[in-house]
Amino acid sequence: MQKAKIRGITNDNYFPDVLGNRFNKLTLSLADDYEGEVVSTLIRRNSESKTPKAILYVHGFNDYFFQEEMAKEFNEKGYNFYALDLRKYGRSYLSHQKMNNVRSLLEYDEEINIALQIIKSENNDHVLLKGHSTGGLIVTNYAGNHLNSNLFHGVICNSPFYEFNLNVIERKIAIPILSTLGRHLPNKEIAMHKSNQYGYSLHKDHHGEWDFSITWKPLERPKVNLGFIRAIHKAQERIKHNPIIDVPILVMYSSKSIHEHCWSDKFIEGDAVLNVDHIRNYAKHIKGNVTSCQIENGMHDLMLSKKPVRKKVYATVFEWIDTAFKIKAQNT
Repeated sequence: MQKAKIRGITNDNYFPDVLGNRFNKLTLSLADDYEGEVVSTLIRRNSESKTPKAILYVHGFNDYFFQEEMAKEFNEKGYNFYALDLRKYGRSYLSHQKMNNVRSLLEYDEEINIALQIIKSENNDHVLLKGHSTGGLIVTNYAGNHLNSNLFHGVICNSPFYEFNLNVIERKIAIPILSTLGRHLPNKEIAMHKSNQYGYSLHKDHHGEWDFSITWKPLERPKVNLGFIRAIHKAQERIKHNPIIDVPILVMYSSKSIHEHCWSDKFIEGDAVLNVDHIRNYAKHIKGNVTSCQIENGMHDLMLSKKPVRKKVYATVFEWIDTAFKIKAQNT
């Protein structure tokens, strides 16, 4: 494959990815930041049939792309599948960096812009952005900041991180204080005291069915910098101030949140990370063609729920695509 002539690509070719099975990867060279050299990684799995449709997936916090099943589901529906391992995550993590350390979610615009340009250069004319958790917050804000773009045409959010899952005093007082401190002390570390059972609920060696690198996706939550808290808080504030999104957007979330700290089977029947009421409520703040959908017994990453549940998730996604873009076509 010839190198796409777009700034940011460091390799002349896609190389085989660690996932194998027709997954390939491309390293994107980004501008240096406050920690030095920065890269991102674009992973691709093309549909076996020629198609002008594609999806770009953005993972969440403490995460990276490993969901082979998701890529195959979109391939089978006629989509070329792409995913980003964002800077300082997974395949893109460099030894001099603190994992997942950013000071503004706008930093991710660089790799998203490059990825979308590459996707377009590879003859994809209809592109959907899809994000999970923090990735859902990222793509929602990206869409709101890039109106009238010809690089993407819809947004899918899987349990987007629109609010910290904390009590009202912590959300209204503590987080704004930490966010302000993050402006002046961005490298100060802080532990977010929530249950670590979610990671164990996913991995095949514990309570889950998924195989992933616990180096790239640790089972226990790492400490975060105050700069990261500020980055999330500022992006969430934009969601709360009625952003306009000019493409169809689907916001999905579980039917319930899980609040236990010790293991129980409830962890595989609800969202153990976010408060689903927050997601539902803040999705209403978005101005545009917004579809909000509750998934019964979905986990935090809905695509990693029990098989009957995730079958419902995929059915919901593809039904929404058919409806949203059929209607849009009729109106243009």
